Amino acid sequence: MYLNPRIEGSGERTLVLSHGYGGSQAIWDMVLPHLARRNKVLLFDWDFSSAPDAGEEGYTFSRFADELVALMDEMKLSGAVYVGHSMAGMVGCIASVKRPDLFAHLVLVGASPRYLNSEDYEGGFDQSHIEAMLGSIAADFRGWAEGFVPLAVGSADPSAVEQLARSFFAMDPRAAHGVARMIFLSDQRGALDDVAAPCTLVHVSRDFAAPPCVGRYMQARMLAARCAAAAMVTIDSVGHFPQLVAPDEMLGILDRVLGDVGRVAEEMMSSEVRYM
Repeated sequence: MYLNPRIEGSGERTLVLSHGYGGSQAIWDMVLPHLARRNKVLLFDWDFSSAPDAGEEGYTFSRFADELVALMDEMKLSGAVYVGHSMAGMVGCIASVKRPDLFAHLVLVGASPRYLNSEDYEGGFDQSHIEAMLGSIAADFRGWAEGFVPLAVGSADPSAVEQLARSFFAMDPRAAHGVARMIFLSDQRGALDDVAAPCTLVHVSRDFAAPPCVGRYMQARMLAARCAAAAMVTIDSVGHFPQLVAPDEMLGILDRVLGDVGRVAEEMMSSEVRYM
């Protein structure tokens, strides 16, 4: 389920950059040159080009986590700082529980354990919204993506929209629907209780897909479980892709994490920082 792994840069610290739904490793292009100056950076693509043998039901967060572990073993990586965007955030959480030796720190960018609202939880979407979205993806994936991508990017910059659109349009429609079902209909909140690696949660102030309230829930649940030190940072911007529209702010956060992986989350665990 992964393609095109490559390592850029060199250094004692290892980063793994993992994109989310509809993306590719190209979403990291604006932050990669800086990160690769002093770090060894692994990039790869999740394979959204075809549906698995088991069909749409073959997509699970656990399976993606197993693939991530297999990739890191293949590349002989351990003790890495993992940067997981969107769905890849929860993939990294689950993988870190399966193989804690592989992960020194998790940076979860726009991650969400559950998108569906309930009486005791605000995920951002009502059941009717999710059903309508999945119906649109199944009926006319490209038409849906043409409207979704600019909204997700949240920027008037046509280059940012075009970059993401290319990877979205390369998805197999069956894979697009199957992965979307996995993401939007699952509930991974319980996985947060077992995460032991220190975490930095990065959310965008005006992100319709994973609003800051989701990050605050994740942080509170992790701290209540007393497993992981969990920090939260909010970037004052729009959309679901801060690495595309707010790369300087994203790099500032990553530089701080990389500067002191051992203490950054503990210092911030009881507070929320905003990047303006």
